[in-house]
Amino acid sequence: MTLNRRNFLSGTGASIIALSSSSVAARAIGGGINANSEGLRAGSTSDQGKRLQQIIDKASKTNQAVLIEPGRYKISNLTLPKNTRLYGTNGASILEYAGGEHFIYGENADHIELDGLKLDGGLLPVKDYAEANLGIVNTKHLSIQNCQITNASKSGIETSKSAGRISKNKIDTAVGTAGIVGQSNTGMMISDNVVSECANAGILVYRRDVGEDNTIITNNRVKFISAVKGGTGQYGNGINTWQADGVMISNNHVSDCAYSTVRSNSCSNIQITNNTCLRAGETSIYSEFAFQGALISGNIVDGGARGISIANLDQGGRLTVCSNNLVRNIHENAPYRDEQHVFGTGILAEADIAITGNVIERTSRFGMLLGWGEYLRNVTASGNIIRDTKTGFYVSVVEGTGQVSITNNIIAKASRGVVGYRWQEAVTGDMIKEGTRKYPNLSVAGNRLS
Repeated sequence: MTLNRRNFLSGTGASIIALSSSSVAARAIGGGINANSEGLRAGSTSDQGKRLQQIIDKASKTNQAVLIEPGRYKISNLTLPKNTRLYGTNGASILEYAGGEHFIYGENADHIELDGLKLDGGLLPVKDYAEANLGIVNTKHLSIQNCQITNASKSGIETSKSAGRISKNKIDTAVGTAGIVGQSNTGMMISDNVVSECANAGILVYRRDVGEDNTIITNNRVKFISAVKGGTGQYGNGINTWQADGVMISNNHVSDCAYSTVRSNSCSNIQITNNTCLRAGETSIYSEFAFQGALISGNIVDGGARGISIANLDQGGRLTVCSNNLVRNIHENAPYRDEQHVFGTGILAEADIAITGNVIERTSRFGMLLGWGEYLRNVTASGNIIRDTKTGFYVSVVEGTGQVSITNNIIAKASRGVVGYRWQEAVTGDMIKEGTRKYPNLSVAGNRLS
């Protein structure tokens, strides 16, 4: 055969495909212990947790990888030693939980790496210390990649006080807390995962006490998240952060969540940027309660009972830039009724906030809601486009509100432009036409209403 570029590439391509089809074969080139050669048996109906534990412990002493061939293996109570490298063939090396204290758990490790494994929890219970199909605590470097994690009675993956990467995994059917939980970590990357069909949350990052967390949550796809535990937003969120400062949530695709697509509670210096957020059951993007500093920019929000809410000056929530977001199709069909919540609104804001360059279309009540009662201070809304709504701007005129500037916005297909409210009651006409003489803290100028 004549060797030409086409034939060369064809031949080498076939070899590469054949090699990469098995993670075990590829890893073996670099050395490692084949667990099957050491007595692990595919298809056995007995619990092989103890045997796999012995193999991993042996490999850990010399920093070797453990390679698991394709097949199904029942295991329980697998405890990962301080240096663990456990590899399988993507989608084919399946570890099934046999029941016991925990499925897979690691604590106080230097390096834990799992790649190419499928972990099926069978919805069997684990003890509280484990909290997940795969529970990791106090690990210096963690890498969980290319794994499938399913049927978790609690969470799919939970990491605590650890650093590293959770990447390119598929997590579904976690019926406890969340698909992925990060608790009080020290620099975690959660990226390129698919998280779906979880009972109460998709990705949850939190700290028991407020502090710097600096987790990066990016390029994930999160969908079909329920709120089995009920509540009014504690559960049912696609990506949820709590008391975790310095978190970045960017470039995620989040859809079909019972409450919020992205919900940040008491998190300062948070970035929520360039996410696609579809069909939220309540408020699509939330920055709420005791936070100082949020950047909410470049997001697409389509569907929800509210678009973006930046709230809770009463709890110290303040200091935000909200810019260049696209918000549309906001309705009033919230999962609960509460007179303290106004639904059908595109963007809500309270304190020390610049709202610029946003496009809001088809909201059932208001394009923007500025303030609630006396909770309104230092808000500017300029250069926004609001289209197809009843009222462009709700602005609170209750005694004690601070400075507000509503300027150079375009409001189209709306009955009214800017209206002053006392909670639920409209108490002014359209300030675009009537002016703001009674309210010297308000500036309404340069807006166009049609």
